[in-house]
Amino acid sequence: MKKLLIIITILISIGATLSAQHQIDSSAIINNDNTQTITQQIEYSDPIAVVDNPYKDILAKKEITLNLWSIIRGIFGMLSLILIAWLFSLDRKRVNWRTVGFSLSIQFFIAISVIAFPFVQSIFEFLGGIFVAVLDWTKAGSTFLFGSLMNINSFGFIFVLQILPTIIFFSALTSLFFYLGILQRVVWAMAWLLTKTLKLTGAESLSTAGNIFLGQTEAPLMVKEYIPKMTKSELMLIMTAGMSTMAGGVLAAYIGMLGAGDKALELEFAKHLLSASIMAAPGAIAIAKILKPQTEEIDNSVEVPKEKIGKNVLDAISNGTTEGLKLAANVGAMLLVFYALIAGFNSIFSMVGDLINLNPIIENITGGRYDSLSMQFILSYLFAPIIWLTGVSGADLDLVGRLLGEKLIMTEFIGYQSLATLIQEGAFSSPKSIIMATYVLCGFANFASIGILIGGVGGMAPNQKPILSSFGFRSLLGATLVALMSASMVGMLIV
Repeated sequence: MKKLLIIITILISIGATLSAQHQIDSSAIINNDNTQTITQQIEYSDPIAVVDNPYKDILAKKEITLNLWSIIRGIFGMLSLILIAWLFSLDRKRVNWRTVGFSLSIQFFIAISVIAFPFVQSIFEFLGGIFVAVLDWTKAGSTFLFGSLMNINSFGFIFVLQILPTIIFFSALTSLFFYLGILQRVVWAMAWLLTKTLKLTGAESLSTAGNIFLGQTEAPLMVKEYIPKMTKSELMLIMTAGMSTMAGGVLAAYIGMLGAGDKALELEFAKHLLSASIMAAPGAIAIAKILKPQTEEIDNSVEVPKEKIGKNVLDAISNGTTEGLKLAANVGAMLLVFYALIAGFNSIFSMVGDLINLNPIIENITGGRYDSLSMQFILSYLFAPIIWLTGVSGADLDLVGRLLGEKLIMTEFIGYQSLATLIQEGAFSSPKSIIMATYVLCGFANFASIGILIGGVGGMAPNQKPILSSFGFRSLLGATLVALMSASMVGMLIV
């Protein structure tokens, strides 16, 4: 009974917040100047001011725009990505192309649904609205602690105040939902569908479905008793899916970063970020089953663990808050170090560029986009060819290539922060590139994640550590291909 009351209270709170947001949106539609009205209402009720986005009107389009060249490039890109995965396969002759094809079909269907079907759009917008509501709740707590420092107009966008609290609060909320059993039921339903439709084992289905909501080491905890006996194919999928999807806490943080306080844009990016993470699940199955096909007998029973996080509701919230604080501190420290390293490398590269008189040449050939030799310049053109396969506009290839490089070498947090900055600067020639970059950056596919997975999953099953270590770089490649595949599919449907 207590659980039921808590669930009802949470749903009422979410409903009230979404209802209030709906009323704001409805009143804005009545006015001829939509953008101005929404902005005025948000400024009146929210201490965080709206930062104008030059792509706002175009990003809000909700329709498929077919273009023959985009379709051809998209198909060519997807075939090329599948070929790359096959070339790195550990058993090319035993790939189950039925499972691969069906998984990719599900991934593509999600892409079409989010862009073309109003009913599915409404579902994703409702879920996105919940994330935006969570951001509002977080801002209320942050404003209590930091007061006027939360006002962007007065103090600018302070990352540690605007973004990191979201991770802490969402971690506490996830822990609460896990304690109440809500999260397990949702994950079980998705795992059951994956098991029945794609003929996967129950354990790998459960972990893959869990990755949509949980982190790369938290989701495997749901199947930790199975990991010591898992096949190599199952382990490959667990690692690939872990690096392909996004945990809810960081997803909420990315929504705040990209939306920059604009409710309409936060909702739009929430829809695409949710779509990217959900699309990544079947995509990870397809790529992982190419890299290491399943050849052994499988157990397709799906059983969710019964243990709970905490002894009661308050204990669960407290545990989640503590874990969120650790994650937020880790993210903040990681960003501090990586941005400092980038500055250091760029200083050295710039001096080298001056010594060999390369900087003027770089400024000339890039039209002033880069004025010296830098890490961003190197990453931009190193990854531009693979980005071309996805169908990104030619003028934006170097920008999206740079973002992919930052994600791989550093972290996706660096990539999304750079994307947010480039959006506000109006650096992209096409809004399509922004949407596709959102999908390209989806997931934890970076070199640090290899160590995290080996340590985290290997800690649950020490006997599997040698296999996990041998799969490290292949799973990183697989997760990267999954993100590029999602971007290719979405790129086919918009111009």
